[in-house]
Amino acid sequence: MTSHRRLTIAAGLLTIVGGAGIAVRSMPSTPALAAARAAVVPPTPADAAHPTVVELYESQGCSSCPPANANVNAIADRPGILALNFAVTYWDHLGWKDIFAKPAFTARQWDYANASGRGQVSTPQVIINGRAAVVGSNAATLAAAIRDNVRAGAGPAIGTRGGRVTIGAAAGAAPATVWLVRYDPRNLAVPVRAGENGGRTLDHRDIVRSLDALGAWRGQPVSFAVPVGDPNYRTAILVQQGKGGPIVAAARI
Repeated sequence: MTSHRRLTIAAGLLTIVGGAGIAVRSMPSTPALAAARAAVVPPTPADAAHPTVVELYESQGCSSCPPANANVNAIADRPGILALNFAVTYWDHLGWKDIFAKPAFTARQWDYANASGRGQVSTPQVIINGRAAVVGSNAATLAAAIRDNVRAGAGPAIGTRGGRVTIGAAAGAAPATVWLVRYDPRNLAVPVRAGENGGRTLDHRDIVRSLDALGAWRGQPVSFAVPVGDPNYRTAILVQQGKGGPIVAAARI
Protein backbone atom coordinates (compact mmCIF):
# COMPACT_ATOMS: atom_id res chain seq x y z
CA MET A 1 0.00 0.00 0.00
CA THR A 2 1.19 3.53 -0.69
CA SER A 3 1.30 6.22 1.97
CA HIS A 4 -1.62 8.04 0.33
CA ARG A 5 -4.11 5.22 -0.07
CA ARG A 6 -7.34 5.76 1.88
CA LEU A 7 -9.85 3.21 3.09
CA THR A 8 -13.34 4.21 4.26
CA ILE A 9 -14.71 1.89 6.95
CA ALA A 10 -17.59 1.97 9.44
CA ALA A 11 -15.40 3.15 12.30
CA GLY A 12 -14.14 6.21 10.45
CA LEU A 13 -11.62 7.28 7.84
CA LEU A 14 -8.26 5.54 7.76
CA THR A 15 -5.21 7.05 6.07
CA ILE A 16 -2.47 4.47 5.68
CA VAL A 17 0.83 5.90 6.88
CA GLY A 18 3.01 2.87 6.22
CA GLY A 19 4.77 0.39 8.48
CA ALA A 20 2.89 -2.70 9.66
CA GLY A 21 -0.37 -1.35 8.21
CA ILE A 22 -0.53 1.53 10.71
CA ALA A 23 -3.25 4.01 9.85
CA VAL A 24 -4.32 7.43 11.07
CA ARG A 25 -7.95 7.02 12.02
CA SER A 26 -10.31 9.97 11.79
CA MET A 27 -13.01 9.07 14.28
CA PRO A 28 -16.61 10.21 13.72
CA SER A 29 -18.09 12.46 16.38
CA THR A 30 -21.69 12.48 17.61
CA PRO A 31 -23.25 14.22 20.64
CA ALA A 32 -23.83 10.86 22.33
CA LEU A 33 -20.26 9.74 21.73
CA ALA A 34 -18.85 13.03 22.99
CA ALA A 35 -20.97 12.82 26.16
CA ALA A 36 -19.88 9.23 26.79
CA ARG A 37 -16.21 10.17 26.47
CA ALA A 38 -16.60 13.19 28.76
CA ALA A 39 -18.20 11.01 31.45
CA VAL A 40 -15.18 8.74 31.79
CA VAL A 41 -13.19 11.22 33.92
CA PRO A 42 -14.70 14.40 35.42
CA PRO A 43 -13.10 17.75 34.60
CA THR A 44 -9.77 18.39 36.29
CA PRO A 45 -8.90 21.67 38.05
CA ALA A 46 -5.61 21.76 36.12
CA ASP A 47 -5.32 24.18 33.20
CA ALA A 48 -3.37 24.43 29.95
CA ALA A 49 -0.50 26.29 31.65
CA HIS A 50 -0.19 23.66 34.41
CA PRO A 51 -1.45 20.43 32.84
CA THR A 52 -1.77 17.20 34.77
CA VAL A 53 0.70 14.72 33.26
CA VAL A 54 -1.00 11.37 32.63
CA GLU A 55 1.55 8.72 31.64
CA LEU A 56 0.09 5.45 30.38
CA TYR A 57 2.39 2.41 30.34
CA GLU A 58 0.97 -0.24 28.04
CA SER A 59 1.75 -2.79 25.35
CA GLN A 60 0.02 -4.06 22.23
CA GLY A 61 0.82 -7.54 23.57
CA CYS A 62 -1.25 -7.01 26.75
CA SER A 63 -4.90 -8.04 26.58
CA SER A 64 -5.80 -5.81 29.55
CA CYS A 65 -4.45 -2.64 27.92
CA PRO A 66 -7.12 -1.62 25.37
CA PRO A 67 -9.60 -0.39 28.04
CA ALA A 68 -6.85 1.74 29.61
CA ASN A 69 -5.98 3.13 26.20
CA ALA A 70 -9.65 4.06 25.72
CA ASN A 71 -9.83 5.77 29.14
CA VAL A 72 -6.74 7.88 28.52
CA ASN A 73 -7.65 8.60 24.89
CA ALA A 74 -11.02 9.93 26.06
CA ILE A 75 -9.41 12.75 28.06
CA ALA A 76 -6.40 13.47 25.83
CA ASP A 77 -7.93 16.55 24.21
CA ARG A 78 -8.54 18.40 27.47
CA PRO A 79 -6.32 21.48 27.86
CA GLY A 80 -5.61 20.54 31.48
CA ILE A 81 -4.38 17.03 30.58
CA LEU A 82 -1.02 16.13 29.02
CA ALA A 83 -1.50 12.49 28.05
CA LEU A 84 1.63 10.50 27.15
CA ASN A 85 1.46 6.88 26.01
CA PHE A 86 4.66 4.94 26.76
CA ALA A 87 4.83 1.52 25.06
CA VAL A 88 6.93 -0.97 27.06
CA THR A 89 8.90 -3.98 25.90
CA TYR A 90 8.35 -6.70 28.47
CA TRP A 91 5.31 -8.29 26.77
CA ASP A 92 7.08 -8.60 23.42
CA HIS A 93 7.89 -12.27 24.11
CA LEU A 94 4.21 -13.27 24.02
CA GLY A 95 4.15 -13.44 20.23
CA TRP A 96 3.78 -9.80 19.21
CA LYS A 97 6.45 -7.11 19.43
CA ASP A 98 4.93 -3.72 20.19
CA ILE A 99 5.89 -1.49 17.27
CA PHE A 100 6.21 1.64 19.46
CA ALA A 101 7.99 0.12 22.46
CA LYS A 102 11.49 1.16 23.52
CA PRO A 103 13.72 -0.07 26.35
CA ALA A 104 14.02 3.52 27.59
CA PHE A 105 10.28 3.60 28.23
CA THR A 106 10.42 0.35 30.18
CA ALA A 107 13.34 1.80 32.16
CA ARG A 108 11.28 4.90 32.97
CA GLN A 109 8.48 2.77 34.39
CA TRP A 110 11.05 0.87 36.49
CA ASP A 111 12.37 4.21 37.79
CA TYR A 112 8.89 4.95 39.10
CA ALA A 113 8.61 1.48 40.64
CA ASN A 114 11.99 1.75 42.35
CA ALA A 115 11.33 5.27 43.62
CA SER A 116 8.09 4.18 45.31
CA GLY A 117 9.41 0.87 46.65
CA ARG A 118 7.41 -1.35 44.31
CA GLY A 119 9.25 -4.51 43.32
CA GLN A 120 7.64 -4.94 39.94
CA VAL A 121 6.09 -3.21 36.95
CA SER A 122 2.84 -4.04 35.20
CA THR A 123 0.45 -2.90 32.50
CA PRO A 124 -1.80 -1.08 32.08
CA GLN A 125 -0.43 1.39 34.59
CA VAL A 126 -1.00 5.14 34.71
CA ILE A 127 1.32 7.52 36.58
CA ILE A 128 -0.21 10.88 37.50
CA ASN A 129 2.24 13.81 37.75
CA GLY A 130 5.01 11.38 38.68
CA ARG A 131 3.24 10.70 41.98
CA ALA A 132 0.36 8.23 42.01
CA ALA A 133 0.34 4.89 40.18
CA VAL A 134 -3.03 3.34 39.32
CA VAL A 135 -4.50 0.67 37.06
CA GLY A 136 -5.47 2.52 33.90
CA SER A 137 -8.34 0.25 32.93
CA ASN A 138 -10.40 1.38 35.96
CA ALA A 139 -11.99 4.69 34.99
CA ALA A 140 -13.15 5.54 38.52
CA THR A 141 -9.68 4.94 39.96
CA LEU A 142 -8.11 7.02 37.19
CA ALA A 143 -10.53 9.87 37.84
CA ALA A 144 -9.75 9.86 41.57
CA ALA A 145 -5.99 9.85 40.97
CA ILE A 146 -6.23 12.81 38.59
CA ARG A 147 -8.41 14.72 41.06
CA ASP A 148 -6.09 14.04 44.01
CA ASN A 149 -2.73 14.72 42.34
CA VAL A 150 -3.08 18.12 40.68
CA ARG A 151 0.15 20.16 40.84
CA ALA A 152 -1.58 23.57 40.63
CA GLY A 153 0.82 26.47 40.01
CA ALA A 154 3.62 25.72 42.45
CA GLY A 155 6.31 24.74 39.93
CA PRO A 156 8.58 26.93 37.80
CA ALA A 157 7.27 28.67 34.70
CA ILE A 158 8.19 27.14 31.34
CA GLY A 159 8.60 29.42 28.33
CA THR A 160 9.96 29.28 24.79
CA ARG A 161 11.74 31.78 22.59
CA GLY A 162 13.99 31.55 19.56
CA GLY A 163 14.24 27.76 19.53
CA ARG A 164 15.01 27.55 23.23
CA VAL A 165 13.01 26.52 26.28
CA THR A 166 13.42 28.39 29.56
CA ILE A 167 12.71 27.04 33.04
CA GLY A 168 12.10 29.84 35.52
CA ALA A 169 13.12 30.22 39.15
CA ALA A 170 11.45 28.61 42.15
CA ALA A 171 12.37 28.94 45.81
CA GLY A 172 13.47 25.87 47.76
CA ALA A 173 13.45 23.64 44.71
CA ALA A 174 15.12 20.23 44.71
CA PRO A 175 17.34 19.32 41.70
CA ALA A 176 15.33 18.14 38.73
CA THR A 177 15.80 16.79 35.22
CA VAL A 178 14.37 18.68 32.25
CA TRP A 179 12.90 16.17 29.80
CA LEU A 180 12.09 16.78 26.14
CA VAL A 181 9.23 14.55 24.99
CA ARG A 182 8.17 14.07 21.38
CA TYR A 183 4.81 12.40 20.92
CA ASP A 184 2.39 11.66 18.09
CA PRO A 185 -1.04 13.19 18.80
CA ARG A 186 -2.78 11.41 15.94
CA ASN A 187 -5.15 8.49 16.48
CA LEU A 188 -3.13 5.55 15.15
CA ALA A 189 -4.95 2.33 14.32
CA VAL A 190 -2.56 -0.63 14.59
CA PRO A 191 -3.54 -4.12 13.40
CA VAL A 192 -2.09 -6.67 15.82
CA ARG A 193 -1.26 -9.92 14.05
CA ALA A 194 -0.39 -12.22 16.97
CA GLY A 195 -0.23 -12.53 20.75
CA GLU A 196 -2.98 -11.80 23.27
CA ASN A 197 -4.56 -9.14 21.05
CA GLY A 198 -4.02 -11.01 17.79
CA GLY A 199 -6.68 -10.18 15.21
CA ARG A 200 -7.62 -6.87 16.81
CA THR A 201 -6.95 -3.34 15.56
CA LEU A 202 -5.98 -1.13 18.49
CA ASP A 203 -6.32 2.63 18.65
CA HIS A 204 -3.42 4.63 20.10
CA ARG A 205 -3.04 8.34 20.80
CA ASP A 206 -0.21 10.51 22.08
CA ILE A 207 2.35 7.78 21.51
CA VAL A 208 5.73 8.87 22.87
CA ARG A 209 8.37 8.53 20.17
CA SER A 210 11.37 9.95 22.03
CA LEU A 211 12.37 11.00 25.53
CA ASP A 212 15.58 12.99 26.02
CA ALA A 213 17.14 14.72 29.02
CA LEU A 214 18.04 18.31 28.14
CA GLY A 215 19.85 18.95 31.40
CA ALA A 216 19.37 19.83 35.06
CA TRP A 217 17.37 22.52 36.83
CA ARG A 218 18.29 23.51 40.40
CA GLY A 219 15.86 26.29 41.16
CA GLN A 220 17.55 29.06 39.16
CA PRO A 221 16.50 30.12 35.64
CA VAL A 222 18.03 27.97 32.92
CA SER A 223 17.49 27.55 29.19
CA PHE A 224 18.15 24.82 26.65
CA ALA A 225 18.15 24.59 22.87
CA VAL A 226 15.28 22.54 21.47
CA PRO A 227 16.13 20.72 18.23
CA VAL A 228 13.64 20.75 15.39
CA GLY A 229 11.40 17.68 15.49
CA ASP A 230 9.20 15.69 13.13
CA PRO A 231 6.31 17.95 12.03
CA ASN A 232 3.84 15.14 12.77
CA TYR A 233 4.86 15.13 16.43
CA ARG A 234 4.19 17.49 19.29
CA THR A 235 6.65 18.50 21.96
CA ALA A 236 6.32 18.67 25.73
CA ILE A 237 8.69 19.62 28.53
CA LEU A 238 8.68 17.86 31.89
CA VAL A 239 10.62 19.08 34.93
CA GLN A 240 10.99 16.06 37.20
CA GLN A 241 12.72 15.61 40.54
CA GLY A 242 15.03 12.63 40.96
CA LYS A 243 14.70 9.31 39.14
CA GLY A 244 11.04 8.48 39.07
CA GLY A 245 10.19 11.43 41.30
CA PRO A 246 7.34 13.95 41.14
CA ILE A 247 6.87 16.17 38.11
CA VAL A 248 7.03 19.76 39.36
CA ALA A 249 6.27 21.50 36.05
CA ALA A 250 5.11 20.54 32.56
CA ALA A 251 4.09 22.30 29.39
CA ARG A 252 3.33 21.73 25.74
CA ILE A 253 5.61 23.87 23.60
